Amino acid sequence: MSFKLGLHFEAVGRAFLEGKGFKIIESNYYTRYGEIDIIAMKDDVLHFIEVKYSKSDPYRKFSKAKMSRVIKSALLYLQDKELDNNFCIDALAIHNEKINLYENLSFGGSYH
Repeated sequence: MSFKLGLHFEAVGRAFLEGKGFKIIESNYYTRYGEIDIIAMKDDVLHFIEVKYSKSDPYRKFSKAKMSRVIKSALLYLQDKELDNNFCIDALAIHNEKINLYENLSFGGSYH
């Protein structure tokens, strides 16, 4: 997927999340571990959200390795911003016109 197309689907994702009551804090936050597509707040919980689009099954694109990098990036974000909020890792899967939000993902294992 092209960079431009990726930005388009992240914008679609932000609009979807705002419609669900999320407040977007940041987009495309970069760390040495990678990028967090969207950082949002809802009900005093920070959500670190990975956005994936696919013509088939976008949920299959969420690997344990990718989520491990998102978790490490989230922990760096909390440290850099000196925050101690509750947080979760979410996935936003976009397939054609359908959007699914998978909240508070857990892939098991250690993320140190």
